[in-house]
Amino acid sequence: MTQVSFYTGVPDRLAYVCRLLRKAQQSGARVGVCGPPASLRRLDAALWVFEPAEFVPHLNLSAAAADPMVAAATPILLIEHALNLGHREVLLNLGLEMPQGFDQFQRLLEVVSQDAEQVQAGRRRYRLYEELGISVNHHKVSA
Repeated sequence: MTQVSFYTGVPDRLAYVCRLLRKAQQSGARVGVCGPPASLRRLDAALWVFEPAEFVPHLNLSAAAADPMVAAATPILLIEHALNLGHREVLLNLGLEMPQGFDQFQRLLEVVSQDAEQVQAGRRRYRLYEELGISVNHHKVSA
């Protein structure tokens, strides 16, 4: 069963996601990030400048056709639809809805900012996961 973790009350969602991805990459995890193309473009840009002294290896598969060999060797893949990923390890959702096929992944990460739309959508997703009988780990993030 998929392990679902929510991180709520995040003051700067983009920076927090960058830190989560860096930590996952350093642990050797393969992560797929799914969400709307505009969110993926913002994350792609943020990852390039996140830490000037280090690089968080990633590839935006939504932006262009990528070489399958490069994609297979890249630990963090940004993609609009989760089911198009070649692995089923960790999925980070940037969308407002539950990602299709999330239950095929070992772990699902949900990062919810303090924005009213994000909070409302996050609560809705949280309830839906619980209704499906999934135990949700909840982490309250403070500023």
